[in-house]
Amino acid sequence: MNTALSVNLNKVALLRNSRHLGIPSVVRAAELCLQAGAHGITVHPRPDERHIRAADVADLADLMRDWPDREFNIEGNPVHNLMGFLPKARPHQVTFVPDSEGQFTSDHGWSFPADADRLRPLVRAAQDAGARVSLFMDADPAAMSGAKAVGADRVELYTEPYAQAHGSPSVAAVLAQFDQAAASAQTLGLGINAGHDLNRYNLRDFVQTVQGVQEVSIGHALIADALELGYRATIEAYLACLR
Repeated sequence: MNTALSVNLNKVALLRNSRHLGIPSVVRAAELCLQAGAHGITVHPRPDERHIRAADVADLADLMRDWPDREFNIEGNPVHNLMGFLPKARPHQVTFVPDSEGQFTSDHGWSFPADADRLRPLVRAAQDAGARVSLFMDADPAAMSGAKAVGADRVELYTEPYAQAHGSPSVAAVLAQFDQAAASAQTLGLGINAGHDLNRYNLRDFVQTVQGVQEVSIGHALIADALELGYRATIEAYLACLR
């Protein structure tokens, strides 16, 4: 298996936050996913803490120390609250996402050269703190040189356009664009991650067509599946898509 599965736990936290009972437990969800074979855990703590809270990041960082062969990935906008988590949480990877504070969900990647000057020192600071840096990017082959120029280690390809096209006559052209973007990034020495609206129906086609994907981060669909199938069966189903 060449592509790692990182489980985004934001929706577990969103459900927990709807009451004051502390259930479901984000840490327990992470533990069950790791026990089932997930390669990592992802969280995206937004400034308003509408799902993942600062305390969750600290608790998950403690848990991940018991799983030294798995990875902890923290997503977020580095000009908001993301960088404050680095000193204590010590994530293996940070994924810089250009969200506004109140944004419903991530819906676009960084733009170059417009974002270059503010990103360059933040990339360096995250790397100095021991984290690999991935930039959330649209599938534009020409934009990959901008990510490389600011010092990123990887790019995470924003896959909602692929998910929307899946099953339609346009999917082959969309996949070709993603494959070209991945090839462009890899030529520059960048690693490839992918995420957003991937699910157990469209994942296999994506990783079989887009070469060199090292990690997929999946949250909403995976947690929805887990409500029906349970964590173990769900993780096993997603891992099967990656084989």
